[in-house]
Amino acid sequence: MTTTVEPSAPAGTTEQPGIGNDRMRVDAPAKVTGTAPYAYEQPVEEPLYLVPILSTIARGRIAEIDDAACRALPGVRLVLTHANAPQIRVRTDAALVILQSTEVHYRGEFIGAVVADSPQVAREGAGLVQVTYDEQPAELGFVIDDPRATVPRRVNAFKHGSYERGDADAGLQRGRLVEADYSLPMEFHAPIEPNAVTAIWHDVSALHPRTTRLTLYDANHGTGLHNSLLAPVLGLLPGQLEVISPYIGGSFGAKGFPHPHLVLVSMAARLLPGRPVKYAMTRQQMFRSSGNRPASKQRIRLSVEDDGRLVAIDHQSWAPTSRLKTYIDQTVSATRMMYDVPHLRTIHHVVTQDAAPGIFMRAPGEFSGMFALETALDEAAHAIGIDPIELRVRNEPSTDPETGKPFSTRNLLACLREGAEQFGWADLQPVGTRRDGEWLVGLGVASATYPNVHFVPNRAGIRYSDGRWSVEMQASDIGTGAWTILPQIAADTLGVPVDRVDAEIGRTGLPWAMIAGGSNGTYDWGDAVVAAATKFRRKHGDSPKEGAYETAAGRLPRGARGYSRHSFGAHFAQVRVSTVTGEIRVDRMVGAFAAGQIINPRTARSQLIGGMTMGLSAALHEEGHLDERFGHVVNGDLAGYHVAAHADVVGLEAFTIEEHDPWFGRTGAKGIGELGIVGAPAAIGNAVFNATGVRLRDLPFTPDRLIMAWEARSSG
Repeated sequence: MTTTVEPSAPAGTTEQPGIGNDRMRVDAPAKVTGTAPYAYEQPVEEPLYLVPILSTIARGRIAEIDDAACRALPGVRLVLTHANAPQIRVRTDAALVILQSTEVHYRGEFIGAVVADSPQVAREGAGLVQVTYDEQPAELGFVIDDPRATVPRRVNAFKHGSYERGDADAGLQRGRLVEADYSLPMEFHAPIEPNAVTAIWHDVSALHPRTTRLTLYDANHGTGLHNSLLAPVLGLLPGQLEVISPYIGGSFGAKGFPHPHLVLVSMAARLLPGRPVKYAMTRQQMFRSSGNRPASKQRIRLSVEDDGRLVAIDHQSWAPTSRLKTYIDQTVSATRMMYDVPHLRTIHHVVTQDAAPGIFMRAPGEFSGMFALETALDEAAHAIGIDPIELRVRNEPSTDPETGKPFSTRNLLACLREGAEQFGWADLQPVGTRRDGEWLVGLGVASATYPNVHFVPNRAGIRYSDGRWSVEMQASDIGTGAWTILPQIAADTLGVPVDRVDAEIGRTGLPWAMIAGGSNGTYDWGDAVVAAATKFRRKHGDSPKEGAYETAAGRLPRGARGYSRHSFGAHFAQVRVSTVTGEIRVDRMVGAFAAGQIINPRTARSQLIGGMTMGLSAALHEEGHLDERFGHVVNGDLAGYHVAAHADVVGLEAFTIEEHDPWFGRTGAKGIGELGIVGAPAAIGNAVFNATGVRLRDLPFTPDRLIMAWEARSSG
């Protein structure tokens, strides 16, 4: 059924319990009026300001740092380098171990900092620091079949580096063979709010070190990992680190794990006892120091019978990983379970680079791999003359082809069929035949999926005070709606009006919760909220006493590990391509999604439309350029790294298929935050082919690439 948005209850009225009901975001008034305090804006007394010193080589050692001119500048309070930095004894994450030696691992690495009375003085001081290096040759860049590539044993906790079933080589000898290479550039998260932190040490000079405490006002996906990853690096026990993160101005993964800037600012504040230290990355520093979606190059070979049945797929990817810290997207993993293919080979190849570590970015792996797979399927459909939707229907599996497990729910076909009807897929015309003046018009389709296997036993608390209930947990709202939907889930279980339920989230000291990531927030956190609210109601009934409080942990439903758990969807795109300029415009996109029980139609639609917008932006604009000579991102700002503007985003529609999946948890919800981006660029690229007959296999689809492909086809 279509997701609709109805007005929320007016102020002063009593809202009914909440799962499935539309509700306005409770944090919206604070955000739109500018009163929501973000990490850098937290009011503290007499703050100092930090500006980092960044390496200007990709590999080598620091020979000398001359900071005399900086120290002489009025207002400079500290120049922090490896020479005076506190010693790190516990190394939880290689990227967090900074200022411990003269070694440089990548261009843009933190090698020092200047702290001053104002940001302006700190920036001027950092510019006066002179650093000389013993530079070494750096390894940057990679290609398909790169001789330096290795196959990792695992790409993460859930997926192996390679996987095979059947006999792929024999299967590729049967039917029609489709073979092509696809590429995606490095991409950057580009949230509105940069990574930022305010650090304050307490009782640093106390006789008993265990009374020392550190408060960080931080922008992050959740405080649950800071005590395990960051506190030991800083020499703190978990109870000595307080992290407060109530509001986040977007992330998409850039604020997922603790970054080195938290260590840098904490070190500086430790050496300046009693003075808070603030730091917000500049936009250029965001492109150097907060991670990125690594570039990938992929090769797909598939064979298909004339009746549309897939025989074999060989899907391999090549991607860079940092020498300092390994990060690998699970690029080819979706291919293993998406369709009923008897013969399959998928392999991840990684090439070590002297570059900054990558990090997860919305739908890490699935976004990249499904672009290639769904484009290749469109190529196969045209090769044998079958409708692209029908090709997918004929290869629908009855169980997960990778694991053999039944799907908890799999409504991909419903998404394809209902999406086709709402979009008007019946208007599809032969390749290159639909024209409107200078514009060629085409339609395209692609499937979407995202795995939901990362269930973590979170805890939640329910507290009653002064006639109101409060949901408490270390969850974080990165813009996805946690402030709004967690009270809805609690109210539904407690049987009380949702306007009498509050949320307290975004800080340590609350019941532990996993970070917002992997699209697991709503169903993981929600399951814990249901557990806590059920326990609270059982113990305290309809009339709880003042101060009543209960906590409980969520748990995966018994037997759920016997099911393959994924969300599914389908994208439909209509594009117009100028025969004069090669410009591509997306006239309309329709997304149909099956993502379990929808907790709040308004926030769900926001997430789906947001994902589709990011997919459109990646398809038409986003492309990071790494200079392989010097290791820097050439277009490392929002003037050079283009993202979709309002004029690019028109006619986006999203609706959901009615679905309830009990194997994800007690709310019946699935993950939704990343589903909307997966497959969107493939749908647009497939529409470009329908319009022009030109197949684009490299993101983004810029006019120059289209024109060159057009000319190559005409001359060849």
